[in-house]
Amino acid sequence: MPNSAHRMGVVGVGRMGANIARHLKDEGFPITAVYDTRTDVAESLATEIGAEASTALARVTELADCIITVVTDGEAMRAIVATDGDSLLRGAKGKVFINCATITPQVHVEVEALVEKAGAQSLEACMASSITQARNGTLYLMCGGKKEAFDRAKPILEAMSVSLRYIGEAGKAAQVKALVNMVMNINTAGLAEGLGLGAALGLDVTMLREVFSQTGANSRVLETDGGDMQNRDHECYFSAAHAAKDSGIALQLAQDAGLNLPLAEATKRQYDRMVAIGKGEIDKSGVAELTFPGRG
Repeated sequence: MPNSAHRMGVVGVGRMGANIARHLKDEGFPITAVYDTRTDVAESLATEIGAEASTALARVTELADCIITVVTDGEAMRAIVATDGDSLLRGAKGKVFINCATITPQVHVEVEALVEKAGAQSLEACMASSITQARNGTLYLMCGGKKEAFDRAKPILEAMSVSLRYIGEAGKAAQVKALVNMVMNINTAGLAEGLGLGAALGLDVTMLREVFSQTGANSRVLETDGGDMQNRDHECYFSAAHAAKDSGIALQLAQDAGLNLPLAEATKRQYDRMVAIGKGEIDKSGVAELTFPGRG
């Protein structure tokens, strides 16, 4: 089936959702409808890519065969698949939903059940990438749900990603994503402490970053965030507020499994502190503002 045969809708067109829509449009997928609670954002994107800025969720389902959702949290996810009122599930029979939001595994399981009851298919497509990758179609996607749903959505997923993994049943990809973000957040907070302590000792932070990169202190986070921490460049690619939320998801999984994760707990406290002092919407690299001398 050619890309042009897939009528696409996107619900939640913030930084990630909008760039997914732009890329799919570039790849020849017609974006028939976009929706966001911020109507001005939806209208601006719709004008740009030639879609309808739908004012009702049911209208998105009416206009599209495949709906990608990129909402903020579990509460928002439940709201868009409500069993009454305006909902994506109205007239959903035969449709496929690709849910890219970082939410708890249990919500993904609940969503799959609701979607299947409506005669449609649901797939979680958890993203381990950021805005640039969404725009370029180079996301790292981890998928969970029925294998038939994954196979049906595969042409779309392949257009969105450079690496695509089918993890297993609903909720399993979300578990993996929670662990990815937990470890990433711990690494980010740890790097901020190491560089911050180096600065407090009067060390050349550029030199320190180079040494880190050549030793056991090296990490992917050093590459992506080290310079930003040093230069106080916290343009948002993955917000501190999202880091706090995602750390909380992982900690809930740990609690359910009966595990104590002190590093994850300490990291969440740092990101919660950023939110509390009004820095939740800057990039997660901004955790360095709590550790470098003379900042904060």
